Amino acid sequence: MTPSIYWADSYVEKRCSADEAVRHIRPGRRVFIGSACGEPQELVRALSKVAERLTGLEIIRMMSQETTSLTAIANRTRDYNMYIRTIYLGSVGVETIARNKRFITPMNMSDVPGVFSRKKLPIHVALVQVSPPDDFGWMSLGISVDVTLAAAQSADWVIVQVNSKMPRVLGQSFIHVNDVDAVVEHEEDLITVGEQRFSPEAEQIGQHIARLIEDGSTLQIGLDAASQATVRALSQKNDLGIHSQYLTDDVMHLFAKGVITNRKKGFNQGKMVASAAIGSENLYEFTNDNPAVDFHPSDYVNDPFIIARHNRMVSMNVASAIDLTGQVAADASPQTLYAGVSGVVDFVRGTRRAQGGKSILMLYSTSPDGKSSNIVPVLTDRAVVVPRGDVQYVATEYGVVNLFGKSLQERVIALIAIAHPDFRAMLFESAKQIGMIGQERSLGEAVRGIYPVRLEETVEIAGEQITIRPSKPVDERRIQDHYYQLDRDDVFSRFMHEKTSFGRSDVEPKSQIDYVRDLTLVALIGEFGFGQVIAVGESMLMYNTNMAEVAFSVNRKFQGKGLSRIILRKLADAARENGIAGLTAYTAPHNRAMIKLFKTLPYKVHSSYDGEGVTLTCRFDELA
Repeated sequence: MTPSIYWADSYVEKRCSADEAVRHIRPGRRVFIGSACGEPQELVRALSKVAERLTGLEIIRMMSQETTSLTAIANRTRDYNMYIRTIYLGSVGVETIARNKRFITPMNMSDVPGVFSRKKLPIHVALVQVSPPDDFGWMSLGISVDVTLAAAQSADWVIVQVNSKMPRVLGQSFIHVNDVDAVVEHEEDLITVGEQRFSPEAEQIGQHIARLIEDGSTLQIGLDAASQATVRALSQKNDLGIHSQYLTDDVMHLFAKGVITNRKKGFNQGKMVASAAIGSENLYEFTNDNPAVDFHPSDYVNDPFIIARHNRMVSMNVASAIDLTGQVAADASPQTLYAGVSGVVDFVRGTRRAQGGKSILMLYSTSPDGKSSNIVPVLTDRAVVVPRGDVQYVATEYGVVNLFGKSLQERVIALIAIAHPDFRAMLFESAKQIGMIGQERSLGEAVRGIYPVRLEETVEIAGEQITIRPSKPVDERRIQDHYYQLDRDDVFSRFMHEKTSFGRSDVEPKSQIDYVRDLTLVALIGEFGFGQVIAVGESMLMYNTNMAEVAFSVNRKFQGKGLSRIILRKLADAARENGIAGLTAYTAPHNRAMIKLFKTLPYKVHSSYDGEGVTLTCRFDELA
């Protein structure tokens, strides 16, 4: 039996230089390197010095920033001396990834720790960076726990770089001095990631998504410009929580503002739970001994069943492309440096299991040069990361759609509506050619319409949350259902004659519009993507007079509650913004409600009777 040694004595005995420590590495060994911004830079530099003298080394890493390029060594020796296995894309520059795809190992992040601990991928040597030991000999893995803890616990030989600049982060993030084999004391700045520059497209995506996120939601936020722009758009929310792979500076700022409180997570209440931090020195200082922050390994943070235990869980991740059936690719690109299989599928599936969960995938509508669409007819030359059956919300700078439960034809219409206008016609014709949409279908004015998100509004009427917004091509069937549910008298008031059938010709013009010359507003109740239309307000430009004709229909249950007045006001404001001279409406003489509604506008109202109906007119340059 080996006599026990006081941990401090053990620490002193194990101290050595980085060069001495890596001499224990033999040819043919599998070496794990601590990931992301927790990479032990001094140990990697020492390893690079001996790498070309060894043969058959296999390097396992996740998101290395390559401050010392092991990729260059692998390429120079043609993998004879060193082979690299990269788990998470985005480890190095995009061009480097493109040239070295052979190194990529696509895995769900929740599976990686188990691969190490069950010796399916045995780790011979682990190089990790830690904080100095506390009074009990425990060292924190600090800003990089993710898969690093499992690698350190299962490795045959563990070399730690003790860095006084590594924060002591609470949670399941500690290894003990007695469980390591070599200690290299070396202080140096941790790797930092500068503030990302947000494009106007990223900001627009953020604004769209922020409207989906309710107070009290728990968030997972991907590492990319669009996700971080979304975080910045959340500054007016309340009681948000965090359960995410990574903490970033923007999350820290929202916590400082009181937006993130973690009080309503429903699980791990009061704690921001993550597995790593990527950002500035201020972020790393923020995590140090912070009781509001708990770091756990990836097999916990990314476990879909753990994710599903949170209230109103929302996951936000970036895709690089999506096809019209909903299949998603997530390759790294200049716009989305952090991508790949990684934790996307874990969070997509876990979030959808959560009560009130929303899985959101965001992508830029085009390539960086604008010459190709990121929404494509079929994914043929890119790996599918998220299967079509798992996809829920998809967002571009042109809007958000919910694909869950939608047919292929409905998905085609939805995705084309948020594609770049330059590519909508091409996508529509391609969908026809491969049989995903009927040959008789047309995009109409929607081929160039830019969805005016500013016109969206949520109001409460009779205890019901009602969303009033411009119609979208995906609303066609819902508007049709609305017409069929109208009372007989309401049908006559809307169409000025009896009508029992509402075909495509009746509803297509309401949903396929350009939002400028023609505008249809719908009022909906229910979940986004599955809402029921309870009112429709239309504005149609009459070119000869530059006036817009308006018409309304409201479900009987919601009549007389002020809904039509809100819709009319919004139609009038939009028409005036677009340079239209005024509004006109044609109604039956007995439709006193419509006449009274029109006169609520702040303009002079002129009326005339032609023996059958009443024409109401107002001009925006004539105030009442």
